[in-house]
Amino acid sequence: MSFQILINGISTGTVYALIAIGFALVFNILKFSNFSYGATMTASAFIAYFLVASKGWGLVPTLICSALAGALISLIGEFVGFRRILKNHSPSTYFFVSSITLGSLYEGLVTLKAGTNFYVYPNFFETPTIQLFQTVISKENIIMLVISVAALLALAFVIQKTSIGRAIRAVSFDRDTAQLMGINATLIIQAVFIISGIFGGLAGCFLGIKYTLTATMGSLVVKGFIASVIGGLGSLTGAVIGAMLLGIMEAIFLSTMGSGWATIASFAVMLVFLLIRPQGIAGSNVQEKA
Repeated sequence: MSFQILINGISTGTVYALIAIGFALVFNILKFSNFSYGATMTASAFIAYFLVASKGWGLVPTLICSALAGALISLIGEFVGFRRILKNHSPSTYFFVSSITLGSLYEGLVTLKAGTNFYVYPNFFETPTIQLFQTVISKENIIMLVISVAALLALAFVIQKTSIGRAIRAVSFDRDTAQLMGINATLIIQAVFIISGIFGGLAGCFLGIKYTLTATMGSLVVKGFIASVIGGLGSLTGAVIGAMLLGIMEAIFLSTMGSGWATIASFAVMLVFLLIRPQGIAGSNVQEKA
């Protein structure tokens, strides 16, 4: 495996890790997968494009705008679609219906604005590639790798070393007991959705830069879900491991057999894990609510 393929795989894997972490965070709290996440990614990427990128404001403002848009969209989704269900103790099936409905609504709003057209982020670098160890590497891949790793490390610090991180872990373990101990579970769930939205916004922007912006870009969220399954649903560490493995594997298949086989291989690996080790690499057997 060449150094270039390895870098491409790792950089793609870190973006998948952002998606997988967004899934894992919400799953940890609600024991339910947020199926509106892909639409959140798409909407965030389009908001960043129309408000910032198309005006030539540069990469950093674009990423910040996308991350903030993702946080806001995710918070609205929590308030409209999830909090009221939790308060009413509705059957878990409504979580599924709610997330699917929110996702459809977000996609519909994006389609109204963008239609079925393709949009391309501007070239943020005068020289798009650099030469490293006699290998030509895209600057976009390097930036994706650096920023994604920084975001993941920042999240690890928050979860392990801060009071809000301890509260998130407590609510994840037992929401009712955490509330009896004085933790505002509603506020913690809001914080989790905001963090998940920030990661979704970053991932959507990176995918838009790497590929193209379309109203159906949210379908790429399945890669993050596959990474979560491989690593173990609900496990943050497993989500990162699964995403990295998926990214490297896809890079190898893309360079050797083409994109079609890479997609098939992704689903094949997920099926193998579901058959042999359904709890994933680092996860435990947790029953989803829907």
